[in-house]
Amino acid sequence: MIQQFTAFWFDKWRSLFEIILLSVGIYYGYLYFRGTRGAKVLTGLAIVFLTLTLISQLLNLVVIGWIIRSFSVFLAVALVVIFQPELRRGLAELGGHPIFSLTSEKRETVHDIAEAVTQLANKQFGALIAIERDTSIRVYEETGVLLDSEFSIELMLTLFHPKSALHDGGVVVRNGRIAAAACIFPVSQRETLDRSLGLRHRAGLGITEESDAVAVIVSEETGAISVCYRRRIERNFTPELFQKRLAELLLRSAYDEEMDSDELAREVDLPATRDNPLVPHQKERSNDTLAV
Repeated sequence: MIQQFTAFWFDKWRSLFEIILLSVGIYYGYLYFRGTRGAKVLTGLAIVFLTLTLISQLLNLVVIGWIIRSFSVFLAVALVVIFQPELRRGLAELGGHPIFSLTSEKRETVHDIAEAVTQLANKQFGALIAIERDTSIRVYEETGVLLDSEFSIELMLTLFHPKSALHDGGVVVRNGRIAAAACIFPVSQRETLDRSLGLRHRAGLGITEESDAVAVIVSEETGAISVCYRRRIERNFTPELFQKRLAELLLRSAYDEEMDSDELAREVDLPATRDNPLVPHQKERSNDTLAV
C-alpha cells in the first residue's frame, strides 16, 4: 500500500503542483480584476467561449469547434490588448514592491510633509499631494505648473489656499522638493469604491494605480487625512498616526513603537466626525473601512 502510494505520488506530483499553481493564479487574478471595467469584459468572453465550446462538444458541431480552436491563438493576443491597462498596472505594482524599491526620503522631509498636512487639515484646506518614489510621474507633473522649489510648510499652505490660483489639482513632491502644482492626476474608475469618495480621493487612488507614488489627501469638507498607496486607501488619520504611517512608507523603517501595519490600518480606517475630525481620541468608531 505504501509503495503504491509512493509510486502514485512520484507519478502525479507534477499534476498536483500545476493544479495548485493554476488555482492560486486564478484566485489572485480574480482579486485583482474584481471591480475593474475589464472584469465585465473578461466575464463576457469567458461565458461566450465556454458556451460555444460546450455546445460544439455536445452537438458535435465541427465547424464551430474548428473556429474556436483556430481563434484561440488570436484570442490570447486580443486579451493582452483589451486588458493592457490592468496588466500594466499589475506589472507596475509588482515592480514597485518594497523589496525592489530603492528610493527613500529624509526624515526631515517626512516631518515637514506631516507638519504641512496637519496644518492643512486643521485649516480644512483641501489638498492632494503625490510623493514620487521609484516610478517617474513626470507625465502628470507636466500637466501642471512647474515649480522645482524647496519644500516649505508656508509654500504648501499658500498653494492649497482656497483663493490661490494653484489650489485645484495635485502637488508633486520629488526628492524633498516641490516639483509642480495644479497637476491633473488620473481618476480611479474602480466600481467597488465607496460612493462617498470625492474626485480628490479618486485622483489620489488613480495616481497610485499608475505608479508607486504615495498620495496624501486632505478633505476640504472635514479636514480628514487619507493616504493612498499601492491601490489602497487608508482614511481618517490622526496627526500622530499619519506621521508614523508616512515614515513607514517613505523611510523603510520600523516605528519607534512596534505596531503591525495591518493593525495600524484597522486603527485609522475610522469615520471622520465633521465637528472636529482631528481629535485624537474619537469616541465614536465603526467598521467603515475601505482598503481596496
